[in-house]
Amino acid sequence: MKKTILYFLFLSVVYACSEGNKNENAIQNIDIDSLLVMYPDSVPLLVQKADTLFKTYQYDEAINFAAKAFRLDSNNVQARLMYAETLNNRVTRSVQDVMIAQRHYQEVLKKDPKNTRALVGLASTYFQQRDFEKAFKYTNEALRINSKYRDAYVLKGTMFLLLNNKEKAISSYETAVQQDPNFYEGYFRLGQIYQSMDSAVCVDYFINALELQPDNSEFRYQVAYSKQLYGDIEGAKETYREMVAKDTIDAYVIRGYFHQGYIKQFMEKEIDSAMIFYKKALEVDPRFVPAWFNIGICHEEKGNVGKALKAYSNCLKYDPEFEKARKRANALRDKQ
Repeated sequence: MKKTILYFLFLSVVYACSEGNKNENAIQNIDIDSLLVMYPDSVPLLVQKADTLFKTYQYDEAINFAAKAFRLDSNNVQARLMYAETLNNRVTRSVQDVMIAQRHYQEVLKKDPKNTRALVGLASTYFQQRDFEKAFKYTNEALRINSKYRDAYVLKGTMFLLLNNKEKAISSYETAVQQDPNFYEGYFRLGQIYQSMDSAVCVDYFINALELQPDNSEFRYQVAYSKQLYGDIEGAKETYREMVAKDTIDAYVIRGYFHQGYIKQFMEKEIDSAMIFYKKALEVDPRFVPAWFNIGICHEEKGNVGKALKAYSNCLKYDPEFEKARKRANALRDKQ
């Protein structure tokens, strides 16, 4: 379950809608979408909408508003910066997108040399090009301007991870969450790093992330799994039950059932109970191969060779490359 972290997509603050006509300012508390219906060519509103989408990772939607704002007023620093941010961070970005974003960040900095967001954005473009010297240069420049700028520490942490310096990566992410105690992504990232180091400390960080985002399915799963890994079996079982009860995403419901079965089978040696949980997982998705495989092992332990072979056959039906099932099935046939 260890995860490699290559690049962290930065969050952003919402720009104040400080420009535009007086009527817009007078009703700025109205829903942003309603305002855009009234003022579809308002650059400040378009920038604000783009940034709102940006900070929730909706980059493909955000870029439409950012691009329109920039087309309407290419001299607007905020519009140019928002356009650069959406180009630089969207999942489908190309090398050309990153280069274009880099030029826009540079233009922003010509007009606003102390813009920390632009400095970190520029640094991230060099990071993506693996020019670590310039990436660290601009990140550190941002921190000289504002030593508490969270996203600069986030980028430094990400770069240190890629350079396999986990100690400095941890230090950077720790500083990021110190600057922003509500930065749940930072706690989660620290949990991932400690988990990759096989350290039980990861449990606390995953719990911190989940406390800040109690409906996040992945956070809940990592809390349960890390508890399982480091000996809190009852806590793990409780959290897996919560996954089954609360999650609306089938993949996490399946994991909740499967891991309860795993604990029953391999830790508590309750084979019949384990099979019940595996079957519940298969009710959600009959193609979930790990459940079929473990059911096969359960049947082997109970001496049910035919049922074990059937379970392994289902493994290979849904995943013909699942060699562990093929080997166990062949070994059973050889014994007959």
